[in-house]
Parts: sequence; C-alpha cells; structure tokens
Amino acid sequence: MRPDYDKSPRQIGGELVIPIVAVAFTLYFFSSIWNSPWTAQVSGFLVGGILLLVCGIFFVRCISQLMSGRASLGFGTLFSMQDITSRRIGLLITTVGYCLLIDRLGFTLTTFLFLALSMLILSHGKRPGLIIAISAAMSLGGWAVFIWAFETRFPSGWFETTMKAVLANG
Repeated sequence: MRPDYDKSPRQIGGELVIPIVAVAFTLYFFSSIWNSPWTAQVSGFLVGGILLLVCGIFFVRCISQLMSGRASLGFGTLFSMQDITSRRIGLLITTVGYCLLIDRLGFTLTTFLFLALSMLILSHGKRPGLIIAISAAMSLGGWAVFIWAFETRFPSGWFETTMKAVLANG
C-alpha cells in the first residue's frame, strides 16, 4: 500500500482545550483543599491525580503526533455548524443541568442521570442497558466512597436520605 503524502496533518489544537483547562482547574482545586479535612484532601488528590495522569498520557500522545508530522496545532475543527446539531450541545446542556439539579436531587441521583445521559448522547443511544448499568455502578461507587466512607458533605437528596436511614436502622 502506498503512503498518502498529500494528506494534511490532523488539527489537534481544539482537542487540547479541555485537557489544558482540566489541568488548570485541578491545580486550582488542589490549592483550594489545602486546609480542608484530610478526608477531603485524600479524595481530592485521588481524583485530581487520576485526571492529571490521563491528561499527561493525552499530552504525550499529542506531542508524539506533532513530532511525527501527523498533527498540527490548528483549531480548524474546534467549532463548526455541525457542532450545533451534534453531541457537544447536548453535553453542554447536560452539564448545565447537572449544576442546576444537584442541590435538589442530591449527588448520587444527579450523577447517575448525568452519566447516563452523557453516555447515551456520546453513543447515539446504543446499548442503553449497559450504559444504565455502568452509570448506576459509578454513581453508587461515588456515593460509597465520598459520602458513606469519607463522609464528604456533598449535596444530599432522596437517595442519600434514604440510605442514611437504612444504614442507621440496620
């Protein structure tokens, strides 16, 4: 097979925006929990550390592509008319909805809805049973780690109140 020398390098500048913002937010988050209780520090550094690790892997991959000439730092693919009808707007609405509903519905239920809707949007609605099972497992895991084990003060809703009563009464 003959290599395609006329193919222009892929523009990855737009793909770097979210990881760069994520690293900046994580560093700010680390500075904000410095005087918090140790449980908040442990959970914060654990989650932030995973995020920094994933961003670091992504940056290494991007640098590799840039050095090999397969990619450029262009931003041509960041915004287009296709974005208006694509999944990005759905993810933005889902994220704003998460921020607006978390105080009313609580951490666990809102996280479940956010994860399920986000994954359904990204997968074009394929395999909804698996997505709901993964979302339930992840939100229950978040409840178990952050609220039950570390007693972090996340927004409480119906699920947290019910589980607190169930655990208190056996």
